[in-house]
Amino acid sequence: MTSRRTYHHGDLRQSVLTAALDVIATDGPGALSLRDLARRAGVSHAAPAHHFKDRTGLLTAIAAQGYDLLADALADAPDLRERGVRYVRFALAHPAHFQVMFQPGLYRADDPGLLAAKERASAELRAGITSLTDADGPATATGPATVTGPATATGPAPDPRTAPDPRTAGIAAWSLAHGFATLLLTHNVAGAVGDHDPGDYFRSLADLMFRTGPA
Repeated sequence: MTSRRTYHHGDLRQSVLTAALDVIATDGPGALSLRDLARRAGVSHAAPAHHFKDRTGLLTAIAAQGYDLLADALADAPDLRERGVRYVRFALAHPAHFQVMFQPGLYRADDPGLLAAKERASAELRAGITSLTDADGPATATGPATVTGPATATGPAPDPRTAPDPRTAGIAAWSLAHGFATLLLTHNVAGAVGDHDPGDYFRSLADLMFRTGPA
C-alpha cells in the first residue's frame, strides 16, 4: 500500500488544500495551521510554505478555488432562479470554500489569481441578472439573481416602491440565495426544510419573494 508520505511533488498543493478544507469544514478557518496541515498531508513541516508562503496565502488559494468552482456551478444555468438554486447547491457541496470566500479579511483580496476567479464567477452571475430586463422596459423579477459582493452606490438608494432595476433585484436575490444557504449550513432551518430537497425549497422561496405581478 502506498504511504501518505509518498505524494508526488505535483500532488502536494492539492493535498494541502484538501487537508485545509477538512479542517475548515470541521473547526473553521481559525483552526488552520500550516504545520498541522503538513502532518495531515504526510510531508515535512516546511513543504506547505513552498506553495502558499503562509496561512493567508493558503486561504487566498482556497477563496480563488471556491470562486472558480462557483463559476463552474453557475455556467449555462437557464434562468435567474436556477442560478440561485445552483448557488445554494454550491454552498452545500463546498461549505469550507463558502466560509472563506465571503470573509475578505482572511485572504489577500488583491491577489491576481483570486481576482480572475472572482471576475469569472461575477460574469456568470451578471449573465443571469440581464434577464431581469424585458425588451420593452423595466425589470420583472421571475426568479433570483445573484451577485458576489455589495454594490457600490453612485447615487441615492433605489426607491423600493418603484419597479426594481436589474442591479437592485440582483442584490435582493443574492441576499435570498446567500442567506438561505447560510441558514442551511448553520442548521437554522432544518426543521422547516425537513426532507425537502434544498434546491426545490429555494425555488419555492424565490417564487414567493420575487413574484411582482399577478399569478
